[in-house]
Amino acid sequence: MTTPTDRNRLTAEASPYLRQHADNPINWQPWDDRAFEIADDHDVPVFVSIGYSACHWCHVMEEESFSDPDVAELLNESFVPVKVDREERPDVDSVFMTICQLVTGGGGWPLSAWCTPEGDPFYVGTYFPPEPTRGRPGFTQLCERIADSWSDPDQRAEMESRAEQWRAAARDRVESVPDQPGESPGEAILEEGAAAAVRGYDEEHGGFGSSGPKFPQPGRIELLSRAYAVSGRDAFAEAMTGTLDAMAAGGVYDQIGGGFHRYATDRSWTVPHFEKMLYDNAELPRVYLRAHQQTGDPRYARIARETFAFVERELSDGDGGFYGTLDARSVPPESRPSTSGDPEEGAFYTWTPEEVDAVLEEPAASLARDRYGISPGGNFEGGTTVPTLAASIDDIAAEYDLDRSSVGERLMDARVALYEAREERPRPARDEKVIAGWNGRMISAFAAGARVLDPSLADRAESTLAFLREHLWDAEEGRLDRRIIDGDRQGPGYLGDYAYLARGAFDTYQVTGEIDHLAFAIELADRVVDAFYDEDAGTIYTTPAQPEDGTAGSRLSVRPRDLTDRSLPSSVGIAAGLLADLDGFVGGDSGRPYRRIAERVVETHADRIEASPLEHVSLALLADRLERGGTELVIVGPELPTGWWETLSETYLPNATVAPRPSDDDRLDEWTERLGLTEVPPVWAGRDARSGETTVYACHGFACSPPETDLEDALEWLRARE
Repeated sequence: MTTPTDRNRLTAEASPYLRQHADNPINWQPWDDRAFEIADDHDVPVFVSIGYSACHWCHVMEEESFSDPDVAELLNESFVPVKVDREERPDVDSVFMTICQLVTGGGGWPLSAWCTPEGDPFYVGTYFPPEPTRGRPGFTQLCERIADSWSDPDQRAEMESRAEQWRAAARDRVESVPDQPGESPGEAILEEGAAAAVRGYDEEHGGFGSSGPKFPQPGRIELLSRAYAVSGRDAFAEAMTGTLDAMAAGGVYDQIGGGFHRYATDRSWTVPHFEKMLYDNAELPRVYLRAHQQTGDPRYARIARETFAFVERELSDGDGGFYGTLDARSVPPESRPSTSGDPEEGAFYTWTPEEVDAVLEEPAASLARDRYGISPGGNFEGGTTVPTLAASIDDIAAEYDLDRSSVGERLMDARVALYEAREERPRPARDEKVIAGWNGRMISAFAAGARVLDPSLADRAESTLAFLREHLWDAEEGRLDRRIIDGDRQGPGYLGDYAYLARGAFDTYQVTGEIDHLAFAIELADRVVDAFYDEDAGTIYTTPAQPEDGTAGSRLSVRPRDLTDRSLPSSVGIAAGLLADLDGFVGGDSGRPYRRIAERVVETHADRIEASPLEHVSLALLADRLERGGTELVIVGPELPTGWWETLSETYLPNATVAPRPSDDDRLDEWTERLGLTEVPPVWAGRDARSGETTVYACHGFACSPPETDLEDALEWLRARE
């Protein structure tokens, strides 16, 4: 039988995930027009497999099925097999995942879909074992059944009809907007959402839900933080700090090297799924920093600081960008000779008592074993242990009759020694894609760190911003590409890339006072409005209205839209929130209705936000901000006076924009010109320095303080307004 495809085309791809499958006997094709044209020419279905390089069950399915010559023969003869890296094609992933969730009630990766040559799925699922198991069909059995059904005209007609129905259902779920916009949820949404989070809070183990797996959900933590600041309700603070404490003490946080794993597989945050993603380690430091400001607890600052150090150490590309992922699996260390030598999940991060004893002498070994819960039985596979904070320093001090400070010092030395020993182990693989949007979130995190921990962290935000502008931004065309790896650049960018990077640039301006960062944020915001905002529908889409040639974008019969907060915040929420914050910087004669667009987006999706604020945290927070008016601190002067940074670092200012501007009129005119404006924008207009001193203007809820040369006086004015 002649096969539709003659070779595996993934050898030409730069994506590490796609290249992992380049040696499979399956004739994998990338998602492009050519793959679907082949399917159409040969009148065969398309099998689409979506995953990413650090996905554990993606590896399993490859080893069980995609490396099997018999499976390959079946797929090559009866289908056009297409591999998709969800990190490169979030649009494809979003549409197919929506269909999977609608049809099966769940989702995950690998995502498996059988489609018509037009690209519409008629059968979907996630992981399939090679043979039938626990009511789940075997992969080979399923492929044979689908191939046979496609050959039968009556069954094919039924499959095509099903594909049309699913496509219509997905379009209704993803694209539909109400005939008339609703009313903004207003201030009430903040406490309503926080109250819903408290109802789902696990009082025993922290986090949300009464079973595993548990995801960090930083959006819910931020919602609780904001609501607590407004209402002072202890229940909001307890759910916030209880979740942060549980994660920081559990195995989901890398107790030896810092940084967060993807999620916990259990209720108690003990055993993680070991992959480490850049975006998790961008989102979580920010909520820990806010908690540090609200509570004054130095532990939260430590977690953020260690996470930044992990990202810098293990995900930096050396030129300014950040890589995307560390794999969950690695080859076990030589201290575990009974293992097969194949990569195993968590091998890099887990310990046995014997491995600790080989690194540390007594009593340090006993102290470390007790502190991190490293016992002979272990808490993970093969008797190994995922380190957690199993015992407090006070309890250890009492157990060994030592003073607390001595225990702390010895444990610090032990942690360093264990880290250094761990560095000698085979390391997890790293996906070295530098993705614009993920880096944008990391820029925002470093900017937050510069505000709260150390002003020098702004340098890291600036270097990443410079890298992305050099390697992924085309200023002449106004185009941002999605990713670069080993010099291979791929685009176009999606809404999240533009919105997250614009937010990062704006946040960097706020901590540096550099006008170029603000100007870049506005350039990106303009592109968001021009390419992704649909004025008739009153919403913002993930993809531009017209996909570029060669991307097979036309194969997606649904235009995706990212309204819900998942591991990353909703790109629609971030984009609309950014427009609201930038409105005062583009006023006057600019003709940019930024705030009105933000309001329209909230009104369009008001029913969704009110029905489920926890699924739409970013939009719920935006609705609250639009209603309350937000907070601005306009700082006029060449630099922050002594003590101002310390004051700002200790002050929790939700919804706050810090807007530096020069005190010199000529310099202000240069800034105005740099933004392409003919008039000083409203946020700076009429706000001059007083008596030659750095001056601050505080605004909240559409009212502003008198000019102050003492920051504390301005902050006191804000507190009186709360």
